[in-house]
Amino acid sequence: MMHIRFLLAALSLGSLVTAQSLPTPRNIQATYTKGTRSETGRPGNNYWQNTADYKLNIHFDPATRLLNGVVDIAYYNNSPDTLKQIWLKLYPNVYKKGSPRSFAVSPNDESEGVSIDSLWIDGAVTPANRIGISATNGILSRQALASKKKINIRIAYHYTLNKGSHNRTGEIEPNAAFVAYFFPRIAVYDDIDGWNTYPYIGAQEFYNDFCNFSAAITVPVNFVVWATGDLKNVTEVLSPEYADRLAAAERSDAITTIIDTTELSKKNFTPPGKAFNTWKFEATEVTDFAFATSDHYVWKSTSLVVDPSTKRRTRVDAVFNPRHKDYFHVVNDARATVESMSYRFPAWPFPYPHITVVDGLDQMEYPMMVNDNPVEDRTESITLTDHEIFHTMFPFYMGINETKYAWMDEGWATIGEWLISPMIDSSIVDEYGVQPYASSAGRETDLPIMTLTTEVNRSAFTNSYPKPAMGYLYVKDMLGDSLFTKALHHYIAQWHGKHPMPNDFFYSMNEGAGKNMNWFWKKWFFENGIPDLAIGKVNKKGKAYTVIVESKGAKPVPVDLVVTYSDGSTTKLHKSIAVWENSNKVTLTFDALKTVSRIELKHPHTPDSNPRDNIYTERD
Repeated sequence: MMHIRFLLAALSLGSLVTAQSLPTPRNIQATYTKGTRSETGRPGNNYWQNTADYKLNIHFDPATRLLNGVVDIAYYNNSPDTLKQIWLKLYPNVYKKGSPRSFAVSPNDESEGVSIDSLWIDGAVTPANRIGISATNGILSRQALASKKKINIRIAYHYTLNKGSHNRTGEIEPNAAFVAYFFPRIAVYDDIDGWNTYPYIGAQEFYNDFCNFSAAITVPVNFVVWATGDLKNVTEVLSPEYADRLAAAERSDAITTIIDTTELSKKNFTPPGKAFNTWKFEATEVTDFAFATSDHYVWKSTSLVVDPSTKRRTRVDAVFNPRHKDYFHVVNDARATVESMSYRFPAWPFPYPHITVVDGLDQMEYPMMVNDNPVEDRTESITLTDHEIFHTMFPFYMGINETKYAWMDEGWATIGEWLISPMIDSSIVDEYGVQPYASSAGRETDLPIMTLTTEVNRSAFTNSYPKPAMGYLYVKDMLGDSLFTKALHHYIAQWHGKHPMPNDFFYSMNEGAGKNMNWFWKKWFFENGIPDLAIGKVNKKGKAYTVIVESKGAKPVPVDLVVTYSDGSTTKLHKSIAVWENSNKVTLTFDALKTVSRIELKHPHTPDSNPRDNIYTERD
């Protein structure tokens, strides 16, 4: 009898979670028909994704900014389709003369783009013009690749790194550079759109497959290289004292200075006797590869256990020009971020062996690397550091299509910033983007979050950062920390190393929580409307107060009522978004401890587009 009840309960739960479907475009619906995805939120039985092995041989001259490279690509077509052509991405061509772009480029930084010097297909020399280039896209036409087959492509190429006009990459200052998106790569071919043909114009970010990288990066003597992946030839490229310090940092919780300010003038970082050094790195199952190099950066390092079950450690680095004083704190803040991510939010062991924060000229993330500009404000330094490191989980551990769905990673980095910054400094109240959304909500430019990032202009910031972050935060509040963590871990477990799309996330969270939350997903992510609560009637009977709060807008937000007494003290009452599932009014009651002065709806993470009706003032 108990077995039957358990079965019925399980069937009831499954029915509850999947009963109400979310709006589903035809190309997404087709994935359910094909069985590559499912309305349970799990990858379908027929799920597949393509991959590649990249072998990079790079020569970079910091003086001229000329990068010469050879990339060997073994590309595996795991799809059920025969590919009639191969699409490539040539991201540096965003600086090519005539390329469309969303940012200003000085005439000095406009270049000839990526020059293909030679091309081999499966070992055979092929005319380089077989790759037709249109801005940042390249097409290897008339090149069939059958299902479950592999193709080997070798490309020799060169281009000049930008000196200014920074957009995520470029020379930082003389003899220091952050080099990203620097090699031709195969575009993503997926079960939704086929080839990812969106050109990179500098606004939307990236969508890449999980691949394996082996990189050999050659730079002049005494230039240090930091990169995605593990450094495989430490003793060949670092002088003994620096190599020993690095090894010590990888075993120690303490902060170790690998290269100190007093040692920068010695220029003895690499072994003597060679004009150039080749730094070798390997990384498996990552979506991108980036590197930085300098001959005058301080290097601070530490490590910590991120997985207590295996005792696995992650090394945390900060490398910087010592004139930027905020960076002397960055290694501590970065370490605290990795620790908080591993144990508190999202409470998932940090997935990679190291993370290096580089003193650069941008605010951008890469697998195991961060390119952050220096800032003078201490709070801004903390929030910037943990925001960019939080991207390690989204989009790098979870292979999100940032080009189409920026909110699926920027929203998570924003809630990560909101929650982790106060863990580092309890005085921080991070409200990043909340008020801008309250001001813009309901205007013609305010589009639903689910609008593709490629189609958004004026609302790109609010749609990508605060709006989704608030959605995640409100669900966390509704479910409670324990159940929310369970649901989020279910999503991560199902989709890490894969390419989740929006409905995969929504349905996976529903299944993980055992709760159909589609009413909220629809209202917050799919539909128009504004967040607007109001204090309706306030009834007082002796010390007992009854406050009716109305939801006048279509966006459900938590109820946070602050009662201020005549002596300035306060009492706070809270209701989660759950109260709005079936009603537009909620009643809150409290007994006044003292003489009430004011009752107000307010919270740093709760926007209100019409705050004039949020205050009730007690009259004598």
